[in-house]
Amino acid sequence: MASDKKAMRSTILVPVFIPAVVVALLLVIGTISNPEMAGEAFSATLSWITETFGWFYMLSVAIFLVFIVSVGASKWGNIKLGPDHAEPQYTFPEWFAMLFSAGYGIALLFFGVAEPVLHYAAPPAGAAETVNSAKQAMQIAFFHWGFHIWAIYGLVGLVLAYFAFRHGLPLSIRSALYPLIGEKIYGPIGHVVDVFAILGTMFGIATTLGLSVTQINAGINYLWSDVPINTTVQIIAIAVITAAATVSVVAGMDKGVKRLSILNMVLAISLMLFVFIVGPTIHILETFLQNTGSYLSGIVERTFNLQAYTRSDWIGNWTLFIFGWTIAWAPFVGMFIAKISRGRTIRQFVFGVMLVPSVFTFLWFSVFGDTALTLIMNEGLDTLINDVQADHAVALFKLFDVLPWSFFISLLTVLLIVTFFVTSSDSGSLVIDSLASGGVIETPAWQRVFWAVLEGAVASVLLLAGGLSALQTMTIASALPFAIIMLIAAVGMWRALVIEGHRETSLQAHMMTNRHMTGSQWKHRLAAIVEFPGKKEVEMFIKNTAMNAMREVEQELKAKGWDATAEFDSENQRSHLQVHREHHVDFIYDVRLTEHPMPGFVYGELKRDPDKPEVYYRAEVYMRRGGRSYDVFGYDEHDIIKDILDQFENYLHFLDISPGKLPWEMDEHDDMINTDDPEPGKA
Repeated sequence: MASDKKAMRSTILVPVFIPAVVVALLLVIGTISNPEMAGEAFSATLSWITETFGWFYMLSVAIFLVFIVSVGASKWGNIKLGPDHAEPQYTFPEWFAMLFSAGYGIALLFFGVAEPVLHYAAPPAGAAETVNSAKQAMQIAFFHWGFHIWAIYGLVGLVLAYFAFRHGLPLSIRSALYPLIGEKIYGPIGHVVDVFAILGTMFGIATTLGLSVTQINAGINYLWSDVPINTTVQIIAIAVITAAATVSVVAGMDKGVKRLSILNMVLAISLMLFVFIVGPTIHILETFLQNTGSYLSGIVERTFNLQAYTRSDWIGNWTLFIFGWTIAWAPFVGMFIAKISRGRTIRQFVFGVMLVPSVFTFLWFSVFGDTALTLIMNEGLDTLINDVQADHAVALFKLFDVLPWSFFISLLTVLLIVTFFVTSSDSGSLVIDSLASGGVIETPAWQRVFWAVLEGAVASVLLLAGGLSALQTMTIASALPFAIIMLIAAVGMWRALVIEGHRETSLQAHMMTNRHMTGSQWKHRLAAIVEFPGKKEVEMFIKNTAMNAMREVEQELKAKGWDATAEFDSENQRSHLQVHREHHVDFIYDVRLTEHPMPGFVYGELKRDPDKPEVYYRAEVYMRRGGRSYDVFGYDEHDIIKDILDQFENYLHFLDISPGKLPWEMDEHDDMINTDDPEPGKA
C-alpha cells in the first residue's frame, strides 16, 4: 500500500510545470478560437524569423558540429559519462535502435523519397529535371539529414550525460549552465531554461506527429481508397495512436521504448533491404559512394550557404526548417540519448551518435531517393513528380506502387510509421515529464500519460490551424531561444572539461608516489598478486585493518582543524573516509569489497573444485571518480595510511592547480551529489 502511494506521489516542479502548461494551453485555446487568424500569425512569424535569424541558425549549427567533433577527437574523449568504473547500460545494437527511433525515424520515412524528388524538380540553383539537379538533390538530402542533425542532438545529449552521470547534477537542461551560473540553476534562470526546453520539445514532437499522421492518412488511402485524406482522419489517427503511446509510456523505458525501438529497426532495415534488392541495386551502391564523397567535399560551403545573393523562400522552407526542427527537438532527443548513454566514453558517444546514424541515413536516401530518381529519369515515371508535389506524404506509397508486392510493403510501412509515432510520443513524454520534475528520472505514470495526451492535443490543434505550415512555424520559433541555450551549454562544458584535464594532470604528476613502496608493502603487493582470498577474509580486512587506518587519519586531520569523517558501511561492506572543504569538492577514499572471476592461469597450479565458486574477492580503492583498479588486501594499517596520504596529496595538488571553483561543486546543494556513484535526480 505504501509503495502504491509512493508511485502516485507527484514529482512536479511547480515553477516549471505551470508556465509550460499555461503557454501550451493558451496556444491551443487561441488557435481553436480563430484558426484563420492563427494561421496568418504563424505565416508572418515564420517569414520574420527566416529573414532576420537565418544566419544565426546556420552559424550555430556549424559551431555545434565543430565543437562535438573536436571534443570527441581530443584527449577528453577517454572520459567516461559516469564514474570511471561505470559500464554501458545497453548493448550497442539496443543503444543505436533507441537513439535512432527517437531521433528521426519518421522524418526518413516522410522525406526519403519526397525530398530528392522535390529538389530534382525544383532545385535551389540551376535547371530542373537534369542530371545535375539529380546530383544536387541527393547532396542536399545528405546535407539536411547528415552530420549536422546529429551534431545538434549529440551536443545536448553529451552535455547532459556528462554533468548528470559524471558530476551528479540533475538530468535536466539547466544543469548545462552550472559552470557559468552555479547554484542559480536551481532558481528562476534554471526554471526558464527548462520551460523553453519543454515547449521546444512539445512543438518539435507536434511537428513529427503532424508529419506522421499525414503520411499514415496517405498510406491508408492508398490501401483503402474509401478513406479520405483530410484533417479529420488525421486527428482521429493522432487520438488512436496517442492512446497506444500512453500504454507504452506506462510500461516504462525498458519494457516500452526499448522493445518498440528494436521493432522499429527490424522493420526499417527489412523495408530498406527489400527496396535495395528489387530496385537498381548496383546503381544504388554507386550513387551511395559518389554522393557521400560529394557531400564530404562540399560540406563547408553548404554549411555557410544562405543564398544571400539569390534570395528565395527555399532556404526557409527547407534548410532552416529542418535545422530549426532539429534544434527544437534537441532537448527531447538529447536528454533521451543521455539517459541511455551512461557508462560510455565521450569518444564512443560522439562516434556512435555522429557516424553510425549518418551512414545509415546516407544509405537510406540512396536506396529510396535514387530508386525514385532512376524510375523518373530512366523509366519515364514523370507522374511521380506531380504526385509528390501535390502531396509530400504520398511519395513513399507512389514509389511502392511500381514495385513488387506493393500492397504488403505499403501495409508494412504504415505499421512502421505507427510504431515510430508511438516511440516518439512515448520517449517524448518521459523526457518532458523529467524536465517538468527538475530532472527526476522515476516519475509517476499518470504524469507521463498527461504529457502524452497534451502532445497529441497540441499536434491536433496546430493541424487545424494551418496544417504543416503552422507546425513548421512553431518549430522554428521555439528553436530560436534554445539555440542560444545550446551555445552557452557548449561553453560551460568546455570549461568543465578544462578543469577535468587539470585533475588528470594532477593524478599523473603524482602517480609515482604510489610506486615508492616501503616496509612490508612489497610483500603485501606480491601476496595480492598470487593469492586469491575469500569473501570473509576480505570483509574482515576492510572492517578492521582498513577502518582502523582511516580512523587514525580522521583523528589526526581533526586535530589539525580539518573536517574529516571515517565510517564503516556494513550494508555494502566498505570503509569510507571523507574530508570536507568549504567551497571545494570533498576528498573521498573508499575501500570496497569487489568480486572477480578466478583467472584461468590459477588452475595450472590448483585443481578446479566444482563445489566451490570460481570467484575471489578484492579490497579495492575507490575515489570520487570511481574505482582506481588496485587492491589493498594484505596491507597493514601503516601501508593503508600511506596510500590515503598519497591520494590526499594528489587531491590537494589538484585544488592548487585548478582555475577557481569547480563547475559541479555545490554549497548548500552538496547533498544533491551522490559521491559514491553519481547519478542524476537525487535532488
